[in-house]
Amino acid sequence: MKKILVLTPTLPYPPVSGGVIKSNKVIQFLLEHYSVSVACFLKNEDPLYLQEFKVIFPLQNFIAEELNVTRNAINLIKSNILGIPLNLYRNKSKTFKEKIKAIIHQHDVVFCDHYVMFQYIPEDYKGKIILHEHNCEYLIWKRYAAIEQNIAKKLALLNQAYRIKHYEQEICAKAHVVLAAPNDQEELVKIGADANKFMETYHLGDDSLLQAANIEFSKTKKSLLYIGTLSWEANIDGLLWFYDKVWPILKKQDSDLTLSIIGKHADARLQEMAAKDDDIILTGFVEDVEPYFQQHRVFITPLRFGSGIKVKVVNALYRGIPCVTTSIGAEGLKVKDAEHLFIKDTPEAYAAAIQKLLTDEECWNAIRNNAREIANQYYTWHAVLATIKDAVEK
Repeated sequence: MKKILVLTPTLPYPPVSGGVIKSNKVIQFLLEHYSVSVACFLKNEDPLYLQEFKVIFPLQNFIAEELNVTRNAINLIKSNILGIPLNLYRNKSKTFKEKIKAIIHQHDVVFCDHYVMFQYIPEDYKGKIILHEHNCEYLIWKRYAAIEQNIAKKLALLNQAYRIKHYEQEICAKAHVVLAAPNDQEELVKIGADANKFMETYHLGDDSLLQAANIEFSKTKKSLLYIGTLSWEANIDGLLWFYDKVWPILKKQDSDLTLSIIGKHADARLQEMAAKDDDIILTGFVEDVEPYFQQHRVFITPLRFGSGIKVKVVNALYRGIPCVTTSIGAEGLKVKDAEHLFIKDTPEAYAAAIQKLLTDEECWNAIRNNAREIANQYYTWHAVLATIKDAVEK
């Protein structure tokens, strides 16, 4: 039986956010076929779930180390002195590296789950390396820089994009197989990655949502729903853009419209936004989001930068709650504007799409049905996990 070592930046449990859902599913699947070890950092609330994780996952070896290095100016300077991207610096540990070095050569395959963990694969490792690119990472920072108005911050973001680009070029060259979403593959090949190394994968969500009964328009309220990690800059930026540019248009038409925002670790800017408006509710983390799906009429994902597949959008498709997103939010998915969801990039168009879904039951039902149909056709875990096995055996 092959021995596989999974290197992942956070505890892959509980599966409540996009990247963790994928990591969790992959490890579960690998355990069905191979002897699996996991090495990860413990961040934020991870230690609270450690014992439960150990019980659920029968691992051959498990290495964990607490690490919480914040994204701030001081650490940015330190990373620049070392000549590495900030995210690599935030996931850097000498003691963790020694622990990995002690066991890595016992494994036939290293599954590097996220680019920041590649730094723990020693040059003399002779086994197979599978790199799982959760996103084309440099592209996120390049796009972020493109919308940033502050010149100093724009230059800092471009610097990060440049460093990450060169690091992604380097690790794609060293890996034997690179797993990435189709749109990320395209971008990585543009910067020199070998197209022959790629195997297609997707970030998916909770496809059991496909089994739930249809949400009924008449049982929903004129309200909007957002679910996401509220400490991630792309999500923060999108919500602030929505509040500044789209929300005023909507409120002129429906003064009683409400927005529920579900997610933990809400950034201070989002807390300030909600404090100013009684119709915006920050719920914090919610264990069971099903009642929110049933009560709210429209799901929003206003993203202005990012890359890869957006799990929050896929979950909306599964559940059949009509979604309004942007070109960034829909990229990599086989979806069409006004057929499976709405894809709008200007405030006026975004508001108009939401207003149509709030008031047009026939359109709402069509989007609901088409969304669930395409999700069932293309975005279930069965095909994605089969590719993981192919990557190991190839």
